[in-house]
Amino acid sequence: MSIRHTWTTRAETGADIDAVREICLAAFPTAEEADLVDALRADEGAWIDGLSVLATDENDEPVGHALLTRCHIDDVPALCLAPVAVLPGRQRSGAGSAAVHAVLRTARHMGERYVIVLGHADYYPRFGFTRASAHGIGLTIEVPDEALMALALDGGHRLPGGTVRYAAPFGI
Repeated sequence: MSIRHTWTTRAETGADIDAVREICLAAFPTAEEADLVDALRADEGAWIDGLSVLATDENDEPVGHALLTRCHIDDVPALCLAPVAVLPGRQRSGAGSAAVHAVLRTARHMGERYVIVLGHADYYPRFGFTRASAHGIGLTIEVPDEALMALALDGGHRLPGGTVRYAAPFGI
């Protein structure tokens, strides 16, 4: 059983690249999945400074990571919640949730309006995500309906309908 912590969060810096890579390699089953963060970082159309957030321990050592990158719903700019990763020994301690809350808060402050996530339906509703299909949002590939979720960051805007176009590194 893991102990819950109050995590500190901060934006990724150039000095954190290796630590983010280590978190992703430890958290994901294949190196290809871990490579996605590096590929997104290298893609000028996908990468947005400040939207790669770390959860750190009491020694400021990164233990969790969340990343928002650019995508579109048809022609409407949106963000995609890309890999959320936590070191295995720190999973289920709130580090991932802290990083996700922080990156969503940062996106709101930057004036972003919409976020899409392709992920586990039992994890993302806690952040306010709902099924994308309920808003007329879909993909060009088939995924379980409960796996594609969407969020209007300000709560006041209606999510646009359409097809999600991800940045090239996603391969979708």
